[in-house]
Amino acid sequence: MEAYIEKDGKRLRLGYTTGSCAAAAAKAAAWMLLTGRRKESVTLDTPKGIRLNLTVREITMGEKEVSCAIEKDGGDDPDVTGGTLIFATVTRDDAPGVTVDGGTGIGRVTKRGLDQPVGNAAINSVPRKMIVENVTEVMALTDYRGGLRVVISAPEGEALAKKTFNPRLGIVGGISILGTTGIVEPMSEQALVDTIRVELRQHRAAGQEYALLTPGNYGADFIRDELGTDLNAAVQVSNFLGDALDICRELGFRGALLVGHIGKLVKVAGNMLNTHSKYGDCRMEILAAHAGAAGVPGARLEEILDCAACDDAIRILREAGKQEPTLRRVTARIQENLRHRAGEMEAEAIVFSKVYGILGMTDNAEALLRNWGPCDHDGLRSVQRTKAVP
Repeated sequence: MEAYIEKDGKRLRLGYTTGSCAAAAAKAAAWMLLTGRRKESVTLDTPKGIRLNLTVREITMGEKEVSCAIEKDGGDDPDVTGGTLIFATVTRDDAPGVTVDGGTGIGRVTKRGLDQPVGNAAINSVPRKMIVENVTEVMALTDYRGGLRVVISAPEGEALAKKTFNPRLGIVGGISILGTTGIVEPMSEQALVDTIRVELRQHRAAGQEYALLTPGNYGADFIRDELGTDLNAAVQVSNFLGDALDICRELGFRGALLVGHIGKLVKVAGNMLNTHSKYGDCRMEILAAHAGAAGVPGARLEEILDCAACDDAIRILREAGKQEPTLRRVTARIQENLRHRAGEMEAEAIVFSKVYGILGMTDNAEALLRNWGPCDHDGLRSVQRTKAVP
């Protein structure tokens, strides 16, 4: 596929989704079954409005069944499914219309809250619609009035799925057939936000009223190892803290608890709810500003501004005897900005360092943490709660 977008000054090639692969393979297989003629390429109109012309591979033709594949091409987007073959096997069916199911290497849904109900193959709604529409088109063109059964498979799917979110989401046995536009846009932030939404929706469907959020692996490890909380309860939201709060509110959560390393959450004190470095790195400036307000001398503020890591800045605050008042101010500002974004939904935070442990908690963080079991971490008892910054 030779279509491109400009992103961050780079020319990046678009790709197409597993959903487009499945629909194109199904269309080609249906054509070969109903006409008896081989089809070496197939066109597909995607929901995004881009027409694809795809090579048909691994053709196996029989009188009652035809199978073929389309190779997944994610363009310049890093994707574990890139290069894998998505197969469609089409057979005549006594039932009218088009039925769609998953075969080898396609996951099965085992938990509520996903696009498909429990028990269904993990072929999402838009790809299912694309498959049905394209196969129905072939049936009309060939004047076929019977039914067709389409089974989508991916021989490498079970192995590939281990590298995806599927096991965590309760999709077992293979990959998902995905895509809302049919087209893969490289480095799509929206795709990451959509993944967060899926996982949060699943937690909400399971009856959870509070969301436990963490930016990444540091937070996940701290939740498990230091707070003693089941890691399956946490949702990793990467840099998208504000988007995660928005989704929590939309899904009807009563509250959200954010557990994160000081290196991430100090940015929230500066009202940066997307913490990616491309939007700025103001960690030391924020720490130095609050340290100055807490009475840290100018020479030591200069040292903080020269730090490369937050743990080093915390060391300076400790040496100056100002860790507690500085981080109380920082945590209070984090609380203010989280609650402003969360609106009526409760939003709390626990801030930690891998070196110094818990550095701060918003005023109701411990109470929210108890939604995931008792918390007996020593740091919870010793850390001071935030108070309004004068």
